Amino acid sequence: MTRPDSLQSVREDLTRLHLELPKNGLVTWTSGNISARVAGGMLIKPSGVTFKDLTPEKMVLTDLHATVLDHTGHGGSLSPSSDTATHAYIYRHLPDVGGIVHTHSPYATAWAANAREIPCFLTAMADEFGGPIPCGGFAPIGGEEIGAEVVRVLRGHRSPAIILQNHGVFTVGNTPQAALKAAVMCEDVARTAFLAVQLGQPVPLAPADIDRLYTRYTTVYGQRAAQPGEPTP
Repeated sequence: MTRPDSLQSVREDLTRLHLELPKNGLVTWTSGNISARVAGGMLIKPSGVTFKDLTPEKMVLTDLHATVLDHTGHGGSLSPSSDTATHAYIYRHLPDVGGIVHTHSPYATAWAANAREIPCFLTAMADEFGGPIPCGGFAPIGGEEIGAEVVRVLRGHRSPAIILQNHGVFTVGNTPQAALKAAVMCEDVARTAFLAVQLGQPVPLAPADIDRLYTRYTTVYGQRAAQPGEPTP
């Protein structure tokens, strides 16, 4: 069970992370949300609350069937995001996922409006997504259909991001921070891919090069924790 102090820490993290969505141009007004898996459920943004008005206490705790657990507690009478059922479905069916981000970021959503995957023209895209960002089919809002489509496409896929036809972006990660990074990177590569297409005929990366880049990025890039017996810098 998540300790009260740990739950409060997640609330604070989610509040801070939500501010990164408008800062990075991923959302407009109150659209978009981030959730975090916690013991016995998840925390998610309340519905219709502007990002500047979010506080840790306004994050809504639900179980993994989208039932509110703290309607009279920290979240007061606030209703959770209209995407709560989608997040809950993803958590139930992808147990390694610890955080989810949903946006309607403009360039990625433009690809989704055309029902086109975002092609892998860039080394940065091979690094982060392991290939093209897939486009799932259309699913109605409000139930579990969107979550089912996200799970269907991402299960066994290297990409932590999916765009959904006529809708927007969902990204997943082992933490909310990782899912947020994927959302920021998704919009960045979607924009560059769009511009490349306007200029002419972009050259896709070869599958073997994508594999090498992805393996390098996921095994070598960044700081490695010191192993037992190794000197610390």
